[in-house]
Amino acid sequence: MSAFIISLVVIFVAELGDKSQLMAMTFATRFRTLPVLVGITVATAVVHLASVLLGAALGAALPTGPISILAGVAFFAFAVWTLRGDELDDDERAKARRATGSAILAVGGAFFLAELGDKTMLATVTLAADHGGVAGLTGVWLGSTIGMVAADALAIVVGRVLGRRLPERVIRYGAAAGFAIFGVVLLIEGIGGMEGL
Repeated sequence: MSAFIISLVVIFVAELGDKSQLMAMTFATRFRTLPVLVGITVATAVVHLASVLLGAALGAALPTGPISILAGVAFFAFAVWTLRGDELDDDERAKARRATGSAILAVGGAFFLAELGDKTMLATVTLAADHGGVAGLTGVWLGSTIGMVAADALAIVVGRVLGRRLPERVIRYGAAAGFAIFGVVLLIEGIGGMEGL
């Protein structure tokens, strides 16, 4: 139980102000809340399970350079996709908002790539290395996953509130700019990580 509580608190605090929380807010202005939350939860659970296993088995981190570059390119694609939404008519826009499956895949894929090598993943690896045994590792996995999803859910609420108060054009350009910025940051991180190889 202590592994669960420690992991939940550490990851929740680490996630505050992190790029993933900003991504959650951005996605919440683009998609319905439930698909965004499901995508985040699935991606987080998978990444943190891998982190726990990595921490338990090796106690080492994955090389993050190539992964960050791939994530950066994906974010540029999200920026273009967001701007392209300007071309949709009302009927197509309504269909896109109802497309729960594609929203879950888009959000889940983005979060999966962004979290690989992120500080919350590395923190989870470290916590898992410190808490051995099935109970300890399960506690770390559940605590870190719930802590991150809780922090991102907070960002989703903020994103939904902003989405109701801002004009659609401002949201679209803001979301595209946010994705482009995430792409630049991830590319810089990836190139920096490649130099260390």
